Amino acid sequence: MELKKERKFTRIERLKHSARRRSINEGVFATIKGSLGESYVTPFAIAINASNFLIGIFSSLSGLLGPLSQWQSSRLIEKYKRKNIVVKSVFLESITWLPLAILAFLFYKGIIVSTLPFVLLLFFSLYIIFANASGPAWFSWVGDLVKEDYRGEWFAKRNFKIGIATFISTLAAAFFLDFMKSKEMIMFGFIIMFLIAMVARLISCYLFTKTYEPKLNLKKGYYFSFWEFIKKAPHNNFGRFVIFRAALNFAICIGSPFFAVYMLRDLQFNYITYILIILAPTAYNLLTIRLFGKFSDKYGNYALMKITALLVSIFPVFWVFSKNPAYLFCVPELMSGIGWAGFNLAASNYIYDSVTPQRRGICVSYYNLLNGIGVFLGAGLGALLVKYIDIKFMNLFLFIFLISAIARILVVYLMLGTIKEVRKTSRFSYPNALKFIMLYPTTHSSGNEQLLSFRKRFFFKK
Repeated sequence: MELKKERKFTRIERLKHSARRRSINEGVFATIKGSLGESYVTPFAIAINASNFLIGIFSSLSGLLGPLSQWQSSRLIEKYKRKNIVVKSVFLESITWLPLAILAFLFYKGIIVSTLPFVLLLFFSLYIIFANASGPAWFSWVGDLVKEDYRGEWFAKRNFKIGIATFISTLAAAFFLDFMKSKEMIMFGFIIMFLIAMVARLISCYLFTKTYEPKLNLKKGYYFSFWEFIKKAPHNNFGRFVIFRAALNFAICIGSPFFAVYMLRDLQFNYITYILIILAPTAYNLLTIRLFGKFSDKYGNYALMKITALLVSIFPVFWVFSKNPAYLFCVPELMSGIGWAGFNLAASNYIYDSVTPQRRGICVSYYNLLNGIGVFLGAGLGALLVKYIDIKFMNLFLFIFLISAIARILVVYLMLGTIKEVRKTSRFSYPNALKFIMLYPTTHSSGNEQLLSFRKRFFFKK
C-alpha cells in the first residue's frame, strides 16, 4: 500500500513538473500575442484617428471590464474543471483579434472611417472580457502546480523567459511596423500583427489542453460574496492589501494611458524609438527578476514591495526633465523596469501566501475587481483632465504625469504600512537586504559550486 502511494506521488510530481515547463512555453506564446497585439492597440487607435479622450476611455473601460469578467467567471470553478474554463476562454480571446484586423482593412479602404474608433472600442472590450475570464481558474491552477518554498524562484524563471520573448517580439514588431509605415502600408502592418497575435494565442490554447491539472477539492463554506469581502476588508491583512493595490492602481492610471500618446503625438517619435522606450523596463526587468525571486523567497514579498514601491511611485516625475529618447530610456524607464519587476512579482506571490488553495480563484477575482475599479476611476479621471484642463505653463501630459506621481507617493506612504508579511522568512532589514544584493553576483557567478548546484536543482528537478 505504501509503495503504491509512493509511486502515485512520484507520478503526480512528474506530471506537475511537465505542467510547469509547459506553462512557461504557454507564457511565451501568450506574450507574443501581447507584444504584437495588446502593445499596439493604442498606436492602432492613434493611427485610425481616435481622440485623446477616447484613448483614455479605452484604458478606463478595459480596466473595469476585465475584473468584472473575472468576478463572474470565478464561480465557474465550482461546476467545471479549471482546464476547461481556461481553454474555452483563451479560444474566444484568440478569435477576437480577427475583427481588429478587419477594422484595419476597413480604414485602409476608407469605409466608415469616422466610426471605426468606436467599433474598435467595442471589439477590444470583448477581447478584454474573454482574456480575463480565464484569470481565476488559471491562477488557482498554477498555484497547485508550484510549491511555496520555491514559488519566487519559479515565477522569476517564468517571468525571465517571458521577458526575453517580450523584448524580441515587441522589438521585431516595431521594426516591421516602421518599415510598413515607410512604404505607406501601415494598416497592412497592423493586419499582419493582429493575425499573428491570434495564431500565437491559439497555440497557447493548444498547450493548455495538454497541461496536467491537479484535482481541486472545494470545501463546504469556502465561498463568500464580494460584499462580504468588502465589509471585512479593512479588518484583515489581505483585505488591506487589496485596498492598497486598488488605490495604487487608481493613482497609476491617472497618467499611464497617456505615455504612448505623449511620445507618438507630442514628441513625434517613430515606432522604433517609441517601442525601444516602452521595452526599456522589460530589459531592466530581465537583469533583476531572478534576484528578486530569490530575495522574495528569503525575506518575503512584503519586504520586496517596500523596496520597489518607491521606484514605482516616483519614476513619472523624471519624465518632466527631458524629452531626449536616450534620457527617457536610461532614467525614468530604468526606475520603472526595476520597480515593476520586483513589485509585480511580490504582489502576485503575496496573494498565494495570503489565501488558501480553495479560495485562490475567488480571492484573485475580488482582488482584480477592486483593482479594475481603481483603473476605471483613475483612467477616467485622466481622460477628463485631458479633455477639460487647459494649461500654458507646461505640457498637459507632463502635468498629468506629475499628478499621478504625487497620488502614487501618497498611497504608498499612507497605506503600505497597514499590511504585513504573512509567512515565516529571514529577518528583513535594509543592511541585510543591501548585503544580499551586493553578494548576489558573487554567490551566483558561473564558477561557483553553489550556483552549479542551484542550476541543476532549478532546471532539472523542479
